[in-house]
Amino acid sequence: MIKKIKKTYKAMGQYMGAAFAAPSKIQGLSMCFLAGLGIILVGTQDASFATTSRYNINYNDQRIDTVINAIFTYLEGSFGALVMVAAGIGAIVSSAFGQYRAALGLLVVAIGAFVLRSLVGTFFNDKGIA
Repeated sequence: MIKKIKKTYKAMGQYMGAAFAAPSKIQGLSMCFLAGLGIILVGTQDASFATTSRYNINYNDQRIDTVINAIFTYLEGSFGALVMVAAGIGAIVSSAFGQYRAALGLLVVAIGAFVLRSLVGTFFNDKGIA
């Protein structure tokens, strides 16, 4: 019984030594997966305690809101119209030359410049942005 335990212990030690010295592709991927999982678990541990607030950080984001509002104003104004027209013309020219992937990308840019503020309002907290 003891010899069998020693033999198993020796085989496991050799396997682990070989895995760290010259890992196979599967062993390397497994180690990377476990390392990434460990980093995620350690990183999200503090956020899992939602009831305890260790950090009492109050910050003023008025400047950030002002800058974002200025960017949105430019994109919704004459610069946004210029981006939309240029992207629309680019999409038409690209589709005429058979580059449909580029035409689709330019079409997304044109529509994105038009509906940017509503997309930000949908997906992010924008109560400070005028």
